[in-house]
Amino acid sequence: MLVRQQGFAGYLSDFKRRVRGGELGSIPVVIGLIVIAVIFQSLDPTFLSARSLSDISVYTAGLGIMAIGIVFVLLLGEIDLSVGSVAGVGAAMWAVLSVTHQLNDLLSVLIALATGGLIGLLHGFFFAKVGVPAFVVTLAGFLGWSGLQIWMMGNEGSINTPSNSLVQDITGYYFSDKAAAYALALVAVGGYLFALLRDTRRRRTARLPHRPVSEIALRTGVIAVIAFGAAYQLNEPAGARGLPLALLIFLIVLFVADFVSRRTTYGRQIFAVGGNAEAARRAGINVEKIRITVFGIAGMLAAFGGLFIASQQGGATKNLGAGNTLMNVIAAAVIGGTSLFGGRGKILSALLGALVIMSIQQGLNLLGMASEIQYMITGAVLLAAVVIDSVSRRTQKTAGRT
Repeated sequence: MLVRQQGFAGYLSDFKRRVRGGELGSIPVVIGLIVIAVIFQSLDPTFLSARSLSDISVYTAGLGIMAIGIVFVLLLGEIDLSVGSVAGVGAAMWAVLSVTHQLNDLLSVLIALATGGLIGLLHGFFFAKVGVPAFVVTLAGFLGWSGLQIWMMGNEGSINTPSNSLVQDITGYYFSDKAAAYALALVAVGGYLFALLRDTRRRRTARLPHRPVSEIALRTGVIAVIAFGAAYQLNEPAGARGLPLALLIFLIVLFVADFVSRRTTYGRQIFAVGGNAEAARRAGINVEKIRITVFGIAGMLAAFGGLFIASQQGGATKNLGAGNTLMNVIAAAVIGGTSLFGGRGKILSALLGALVIMSIQQGLNLLGMASEIQYMITGAVLLAAVVIDSVSRRTQKTAGRT
């Protein structure tokens, strides 16, 4: 905070110091997104069109929501291999209750989310209380819940999404009124400005270094350009369909999760347990409770992501969540900047990582590339992200920052 008293020169020197110390933050993934956009736009001029960007935002939503849950787990220094199968069980639960048994659609969705949460809590119990490694517990869950999913779907193996159902609207509904996108942008910018002013006022009252007005104006201006630029792209150009409901839901979940992780005692305890579980225990933190609840959150968000997949595919199937779903979710969290070693990362990682993966897939689809090419490129990007994380940690250790 002291560099803020030196103006922008202080920020520049602090930025150089952080980079030399291995604190890269989101810089690599942001640069990666720019490179991806430049390459695919040069190869196909429709990549940055309104329709293409709208599709990317919708596809990002489901993957991003599941990646948020994985980010929480990775912050503990653990892994959850059951994401895909829990997503499949969540979608199957909704489909069986809502379509087969004609239960209220909203109630079916809530039961599906609760089912995912209970599955996650069960994983967390075996990990935190019994002492079974999370890798083994969730691997067993991956196999077991996949079997349950197939059994629930029955002989037909698929249940189509009814017209005008809640799940169909998750990815199929767009706010045609242009005011919706601009209102969301205004709320986002206003909320960000309010948070900056509130933080500055509290620090000034406590006589601590605080952000100057020039920095607040610059930060707010940058966010405003991004937010209103995105709203314009969703509304105005030819082929634009308006604000997707999927994007709105994702941003709400992202905001709530980010607030929990950064602004609550519970969130700070997650980082503490991931950084050093024994030190957290000695500090009075209930490590078992944190671990169990984090896996519960991951399970619930996995089931929620399963509903997004069902909405995109037009129904629930016995194979929903299989294939590369698990790898994409984990890759999104890691590519976005969350460390595999625990205790370091941001919920924003889920957004950035999911954008990278979906942008690559969208670009390759526009170019007519085969799926195996997508797998190889995504794997290479994931490896690069892990290498950057490892090198960053080694640099920080050398610089005495770990």
